[in-house]
Amino acid sequence: MSRIDTAFAQARDRNAAAFVPYLTAGFPDGESFLRHAETLLSHADLLEVGLPFSDPLGDGPTIQRSSERALAAGTRTRDVFALIASLRERTDKPLVLMTYYNPIYCYAIGGQEGFVRDLAAAGADGLILPDLPPDEADELVPLARKHRLDTVFLAAPTSTSERLRMVSTTSRGFVYAVSVTGVTGARESLPSELPELVERIRSVGSLPVAVGFGVADAASARKVATVADGVVVGSALIRAIEEEADVGALAAELSAACRR
Repeated sequence: MSRIDTAFAQARDRNAAAFVPYLTAGFPDGESFLRHAETLLSHADLLEVGLPFSDPLGDGPTIQRSSERALAAGTRTRDVFALIASLRERTDKPLVLMTYYNPIYCYAIGGQEGFVRDLAAAGADGLILPDLPPDEADELVPLARKHRLDTVFLAAPTSTSERLRMVSTTSRGFVYAVSVTGVTGARESLPSELPELVERIRSVGSLPVAVGFGVADAASARKVATVADGVVVGSALIRAIEEEADVGALAAELSAACRR
């Protein structure tokens, strides 16, 4: 079993959904990122690390700001790998990189294979690919398998059954269910159709289903945990860092809310 498989299995054994916090690498700077990441990891089942990108089409304003700040501070892909390597020295929990496809395709040191090779060498366990359809990943997926990286693709409320089956077949570790169409960001409520989406994904595959896009607080995390195998929280945590709030306390609340 991979670290990701183990994390979801352990959460299931304690009757909880896995808590998956997101943090943009290099935000607000390298040292602060590592400090906040360690805090989150003390409550998390796995950590999603965002690679800063100049054109993050799937991200809302909060995560966009964090990417802009990290890029302005000079954070580049190799720096992200170094930060992941530093985290790997401090934790055995899964580390999953969320990245758009362009930084992979344009990676200067060996293209796609160089990217997955260096990411795996840094100690990451997988890739979340928000803008790469699974039917266009026929080159990347075998490379990821070669370097023992899980590939996580997104399923949306508008996905057809055929698309959901393809996402489930091509993914490893878990399937990322987008609770709403649009961009990331904390929302006041989650759609009533969310349980149906999770069940549709489960009906075509056997992987755990983690839900993101819109989880704003402990109350919404608790609702997601009743139907899904994982709860992804990003914008609420990024905003807490921006406001210099107690990120550890928020993470503790969110983690507790994932217990059923």
